[in-house]
Amino acid sequence: MAISRLIEYEPPEGYYLAFSGGKDSIVIYDLAVRSGVKFDAHFTFTTLDPPEVVQFIKNNYPAVIWERPKASMFSLIVKKGFPPTRMKRYCCGEIKEIHGKNRVVMTGIRKKESSNRAGRLLYEQSTRNKKTWYLNPIIEWSDKDVWDYIRRYNLKYPILYDEGYTRIGCVMCPLQSVEGRRRDAERYPRFYKAYLRAFGRMLKNRPSHSTFHKEWKTPEQVMEWWINER
Repeated sequence: MAISRLIEYEPPEGYYLAFSGGKDSIVIYDLAVRSGVKFDAHFTFTTLDPPEVVQFIKNNYPAVIWERPKASMFSLIVKKGFPPTRMKRYCCGEIKEIHGKNRVVMTGIRKKESSNRAGRLLYEQSTRNKKTWYLNPIIEWSDKDVWDYIRRYNLKYPILYDEGYTRIGCVMCPLQSVEGRRRDAERYPRFYKAYLRAFGRMLKNRPSHSTFHKEWKTPEQVMEWWINER
């Protein structure tokens, strides 16, 4: 069914395949190859991707095109004056969701990933750009469906899944649980320290009239609030 969908909606110029290196994008990449449709795969390098995932893509998907951001997450934190949160994920809007403009973007989005994605459709128009469309060929698949496919075709995947990770994204992503963010902080101390430095610059550059969490005095205070923010 997924292959039939890819063939049915194939645009003349081919699909823009949004590739993250996670289990869902591994599956849609394989489906795209098996279907014979035209596509070009793109990985948006956020500057906060787990090193294991970065190396996995380099080793196994050399044809994937790397999209590099104009500004790093850390510079965005300083610019915005607060870290990205579950409710205000400016990071996705300014780093990840700006690519594939005026194309049909193939994604691995699934309804069962989260309540926010439960309302997503098989084929939908972008709310940002009316000329951009999204095709989500495995929209109804469960986690089991994804893993059954990966095992059936013996597809390689990042080692993080074997170490307890169920979803892969940016290090200390605010969409994770508190436990997940703390796990990332411990596993990736280099990123943790880079966040603290960014928080320090953010505090230093905040306008004097700003009242947003005016009790913040140190980077460590910002970090503790951010990790525990709901």
